Amino acid sequence: MAEEVKTPAPPPPPQPQPAKTGPSGGPEGEQKPTAEKPAAAAPAAPAKPAAPAAKPAAPAKPAGPVPMPWTSPLVEKYKGQYGSGLDAQTYLGQNYLSVDRSLIPDILRLLRDEEQFDYCVDITAVHYPKREKQFDVVWILYSFPRNERVRVKTQIADGASLPSSVSIWPTANWLEREVYDMFGIQFDGHPDLKRILLPDGWKGYPLRKDYGILQQDKEWVQINLGIESGQ
Repeated sequence: MAEEVKTPAPPPPPQPQPAKTGPSGGPEGEQKPTAEKPAAAAPAAPAKPAAPAAKPAAPAKPAGPVPMPWTSPLVEKYKGQYGSGLDAQTYLGQNYLSVDRSLIPDILRLLRDEEQFDYCVDITAVHYPKREKQFDVVWILYSFPRNERVRVKTQIADGASLPSSVSIWPTANWLEREVYDMFGIQFDGHPDLKRILLPDGWKGYPLRKDYGILQQDKEWVQINLGIESGQ
């Protein structure tokens, strides 16, 4: 009897597997729709810088010092003697007498003899070309016994002269020559009035305001130095 051939039994049908769920509870792999993000707001325009505050006005400059009346026994004495011909003022501690030209040299001699102003420190001048009396001539005096200084000044016109004070203070000899040399002011009675800084024959007076800072007597330079210019 032939052997019966057994055929293998068919495999059992596959069992359905439970569906895997993702973290959101839906089937795994299923994409959950996401909420739309709101559009980003446009950046605000940068604020314009504020206009700079106006600078405060500069403070007014303080008024400068001005001459003040000067009173002293000396002043009272000579004002009583000369009246309106003499005015006494003080400026930054410097005392001075403004006197009429007719009081020169008498007031200078009185200051030496009666007030002991025995030292003539300097004689100088200042030029004011727009003024009728263009020149202030100034004597600076010092008293050793009093330890005091005083200035005497007077005004004269261009071309006018003053009496020399060499007979009062011998040192005025050189000081008056310098004023003559630089300003052209004449001193009557001076024993030897001639230039002291510039050479004889030089034209012009360098400390006058109308004499340019680079101005020179080109003719003198050419003749005496043999060159076109001394600059």
